[in-house]
Amino acid sequence: MYRSRFDTSRLRSRRWQIGAVAGVTVLGLGVGLGVASAGEATPTVDCPAVTLGVAVPAQQRADVQRNLELLNTQIDEANKRIVSTKGQGGPNFIQNAILGPLKDKRFATIERIETAIARNAARPDLNSEGLAPCKLDTKGGTPVKQPTAVPSTAAPAATTKPPAKPTTPPTKAPATTAPTAAPTTAAPAAGTPVAVNGRLKVCGVNLCNQAGQPIQLRGMSSHGLQFFPDCVNAGSLNALRNDWKADFIRLSMYVQEGGLETDPAGFTAKVNGLVDEATRQGLYVIVDFHILTPGDPNANTALAKKFFADVTAAHRAKKNVIYEIANEPNGVSWDGILNYANQVIPVIRQNAPDSVVLVGTRGFSSLGLTDGSDETEIVNDPVKFANIMYTFHFYAASHGADRRAVVARAAKKLPLFVSEFGTQTFTGDGGNDFASTDAWLDLLKANKIGYGMWSLSDGRETNSAFKQGTCAGSTFAGTGVLTESGRYIRSRILTGVGSPR
Repeated sequence: MYRSRFDTSRLRSRRWQIGAVAGVTVLGLGVGLGVASAGEATPTVDCPAVTLGVAVPAQQRADVQRNLELLNTQIDEANKRIVSTKGQGGPNFIQNAILGPLKDKRFATIERIETAIARNAARPDLNSEGLAPCKLDTKGGTPVKQPTAVPSTAAPAATTKPPAKPTTPPTKAPATTAPTAAPTTAAPAAGTPVAVNGRLKVCGVNLCNQAGQPIQLRGMSSHGLQFFPDCVNAGSLNALRNDWKADFIRLSMYVQEGGLETDPAGFTAKVNGLVDEATRQGLYVIVDFHILTPGDPNANTALAKKFFADVTAAHRAKKNVIYEIANEPNGVSWDGILNYANQVIPVIRQNAPDSVVLVGTRGFSSLGLTDGSDETEIVNDPVKFANIMYTFHFYAASHGADRRAVVARAAKKLPLFVSEFGTQTFTGDGGNDFASTDAWLDLLKANKIGYGMWSLSDGRETNSAFKQGTCAGSTFAGTGVLTESGRYIRSRILTGVGSPR
């Protein structure tokens, strides 16, 4: 989750602010907001530094530090972009092509820091709106790096947002015994999505069932399995299938942030157990290798190969498993994503030669839109394997008609799957925009593009489908346990019309 495109018209109001701000600069070329030509002065891009001012829980220290380091990486990338585009564009080139995208990336990164801290403490307000924009300093200067030290004790002047009911999930998943016998395939329950549609395949730009008919899968994505280890279970999956009439569950196996890399055997066993349960329920299941920070999937290639080798071996006889190899690539080119895909997909194909594989697109699975690109780079250089689909993610309160137009165009050329979306902002929080969500889901329905909403969890954020405390109980059906966004998506899947009431 987390997302792209800063949109000031949709930001939630801020009433608590933290800490002093220091300047951070990076070398650049340009005069005003254009690109410098030979003989002109070398200005710098001046970015405000993020001051935490709060104690960071031990479970989130590594994640927060990675995101602080990512702020420096983003500045370095902006610097390289300015240098590589010297002489290009008009007077507003730097603002539109460099400072604008940099602001988007910084806003998302600062929000991720807030969200990480909030998993085990009160959510701080780091002033992401104010600290996201950077300025062009025509006088130049020595670049100053974003401090990356993570405080273990709070600064005296720090303030935080009012505390909400805490959600304190464990950082490691409880062990789930992996299958020891050779995998077998039980017949799916009559009338379930798998019983009706069988093994899926990609036909043209559509996902098709065993009869070759284009279909649209509708379902839910879990939150990180390490953050909400109890929310995906036999009871909640039964509610998805029978009460919601959903088609699939997406299992979001975070790689970092206390996820897979901390206990590969334990988390792989947990994923395998949940795949088995979804299979018993007659649901399709997406196994999501949830990379986010670092955003370059090549940083996790070895772990991905091992994970997918183990998971596909356990489920090689199943026909209901879809594999998503990279959640939201960011800070990486399409060529970099292709390099990763060309190494990981053959591993999957050894045990699952016919399974559908979802490939993340650059710019947080935005078809490259967040990075100033579009679907053309994929159309011109697609993944060279069969049964491949490309992911697109949106958050309805942040992403609107301009992106819908691109998806409508891309859907005529590429097989797309929306493996994650939200009714709120790309932070996964804030107010729900159901009008925008309706427009998005109508578009997906018209093009038979599958979708899964984030998230089947009971956290504090508005993306949670369940009310807080639901996952500790045994009741998952009906509207009484659902939040506003949960009621909306259940209604949309069940009746075709979304209603939060």
